[in-house]
Amino acid sequence: MNTQFKKGALELCVLSQLRKEDKYGYELTETISREMELATGTLYLILKRLKDEEYVETYSVESENRPARKYYHLTQKGIEYQENLRQEWKEFTQAIDRLIW
Repeated sequence: MNTQFKKGALELCVLSQLRKEDKYGYELTETISREMELATGTLYLILKRLKDEEYVETYSVESENRPARKYYHLTQKGIEYQENLRQEWKEFTQAIDRLIW
């Protein structure tokens, strides 16, 4: 998949996956990697920026068998941002389709 195409869509993919359910970083990487190649470091840079902008928040879940996992949760501000990005993506892809077909 073209790197530039992926770069523009990755943030929306992350937000959309978190809108479905809270996920920890590795789980999110695995989910997205099923559809496109993704470096783990890339995902964590996006998650850090989303957290800094208060679109996501984190919490830890402890377990006896493994280290605690940091889960990412979409905030209300993040939900609104995801909805706006999704609409912009829809309009963008429709315009592209009109131009290339």
